[in-house]
Amino acid sequence: MIQAATTGQLANAQRVVIGKVRYTAEHNAPTINMVEKMTLGKGEKSITAPKVGQVEWANLADGVDMTDSEDIGMTTTDLTTSEVGIKMILTDKLVRQENEDVFTMTGRQIGDGLARKKDKDIIALFSALNGGVTLGAATKLLTLDNLAGCIGVAQAGNFRFGGPVAVVHHPNAIAAAARKVATAGGTYPIPSGFSEDLLKDFYRFTLDSVAVFHDGNIVTDVEGDSIGAIFSKGALVYVESQGFTTERQRDASLRATELVAVTDYGVFELDDVLGAPMTYDSAALVTTT
Repeated sequence: MIQAATTGQLANAQRVVIGKVRYTAEHNAPTINMVEKMTLGKGEKSITAPKVGQVEWANLADGVDMTDSEDIGMTTTDLTTSEVGIKMILTDKLVRQENEDVFTMTGRQIGDGLARKKDKDIIALFSALNGGVTLGAATKLLTLDNLAGCIGVAQAGNFRFGGPVAVVHHPNAIAAAARKVATAGGTYPIPSGFSEDLLKDFYRFTLDSVAVFHDGNIVTDVEGDSIGAIFSKGALVYVESQGFTTERQRDASLRATELVAVTDYGVFELDDVLGAPMTYDSAALVTTT
């Protein structure tokens, strides 16, 4: 008897895949959960995000008219999005097996890929923060003292005005400071402003009210250094025009169904002065002493 994949079977497979993709993508991209999020509405091509400067109050004298006025100092940034997508092929034979684990695995693959892309897109923005002037230096370890110095720069620069402040770096770079913090009992619950559900697997510790996270998607160069960042939520932004969508298309000669997934988003530097890149050694750690 000839076996065939039914529409109902494929729909069930698609639902399993979609569910896994969404869960994995949300939980495997740490940096996207540390930045501002905006959404383009239907019919909108871009968002114009305004930024205003600081104003100063003046001391007054009784009976003397105020002569100075303050400029709002507004600048704007135009934000738009672009499509990204992926295609997976579910063969009739695969679908006939009715093995949900296969569909879960496929969803995990797609979700991991989407999470990794979004995370890397945001990481690529780190080096331009603070006008490209980096904290730290190549070959230097991210010791607790150096980390405290970076946090001091952020506090002096009033990064907190853009929301909660975070440090994100390569796991090998974070390790130098993490050992000292753990010894001193300095690990605490994730500070308010960050989702514990989405970030708990990346959270290491808190120092001076700044949450420190590790991210393995940060690239180590050939010299063993990498660029992380310290930034407030308002420094970077994720703009979404269309969330994760899927469509099925039958390929009879291939005896399979194509599963096409698309999303439409963009990531941008929103306020350059609310963050700074951090360059530190992230070479592989010694595992034997």
